[in-house]
Amino acid sequence: MAALPEYELYAIRYARRPAMRRDHFLLGDPHEAAMDMDYFVWVAVGKESSIVVDMGFSRETAKRRNREFLRCPVESLKLVGVDPDAVRDVVVTHLHYDHAGNFQRFPAARFHLQEPEIRFATGRSMCSAFFRLPYEVEDIVDVVRLTYAERVSFHDGPFELTPGIELQPLRGHTPGLQAVRVHTRRGWVLLLSDAAHYFENVVHRRPFPLVVDVPQMMDSFDRARQLAGGLDRLVPGHDPLVLEMYPPPRPELKGAVARLDVEPDMAVLEARLSQ
Repeated sequence: MAALPEYELYAIRYARRPAMRRDHFLLGDPHEAAMDMDYFVWVAVGKESSIVVDMGFSRETAKRRNREFLRCPVESLKLVGVDPDAVRDVVVTHLHYDHAGNFQRFPAARFHLQEPEIRFATGRSMCSAFFRLPYEVEDIVDVVRLTYAERVSFHDGPFELTPGIELQPLRGHTPGLQAVRVHTRRGWVLLLSDAAHYFENVVHRRPFPLVVDVPQMMDSFDRARQLAGGLDRLVPGHDPLVLEMYPPPRPELKGAVARLDVEPDMAVLEARLSQ
């Protein structure tokens, strides 16, 4: 059996917003303390090709939604040597605005999406302002256009995109959320996206407030830990701790890019969890 490819793996922070702990846990949190939210895109860089995971949002969307826009998430791929014009595969973990906002910036790509996600985002639930809030209608229209152009691959369950890259449904936050399992030099690493916004969501099994199905989210916490094999192999979707636990690929990228294919500083996480 041939050895699996080993991908370099990066998280790129492109935006942030100030927030409080009570904002990130269903039923709130007793601690009146700050807990900011970071916004990331991810990229797996291989010897033959690179695979982008999520696309972020635009400066215009940041202004409309009152987010601090730090850098263009698509142009930021160049920080790790990836040309967005040459990307052939983009995994869209789900269709919320902060993950699916720049389809047009990947002219050569095929987009990979779980089919239950597009059914939900175009179905009757969108008649409810609560469910509609985290979606941008123009992003959903882009998916429809790209589907007609035969540039979307729909999956309904686990899928091996290519050796060393697996799509793993972890539903709850949305009906079609998929995590991405990437084989690196330190073994498999699981990009949770919004299956868990923060380490604390999954460690303490406390769901994020924006959730479609709470029991499914709780099951996904357990499934995520099984797939990863350890907290040091889990990467949540919005936790600023990621940039503290993992080093930058180059010193000048500190605070902007974290290299996820190296071992994390688990003492940082342990200190947070002990508070």
